[in-house]
Amino acid sequence: MISDKLKNVILTELGLKDFDFKEDTIASQVPGWDSLNHINIILAIEKNMGVKFKGLEILKAKNIGDLQKLIDSKIAS
Repeated sequence: MISDKLKNVILTELGLKDFDFKEDTIASQVPGWDSLNHINIILAIEKNMGVKFKGLEILKAKNIGDLQKLIDSKIAS
């Protein structure tokens, strides 16, 4: 399940009011999520959720569900 906190960070960074995120949602399906905004979203997630990602971890995350699992694993450890 995608957390409300993650949804809100993404929506805020993209200037969107709402979007129906699903586990298998990929960046190209979200309006405004391009390569530049991808960096901004990742940085905002790190700041707002108190986590730090490695480049390879981000590359392995293929969809929103993978990103949520990565965040959850960082918070749990």
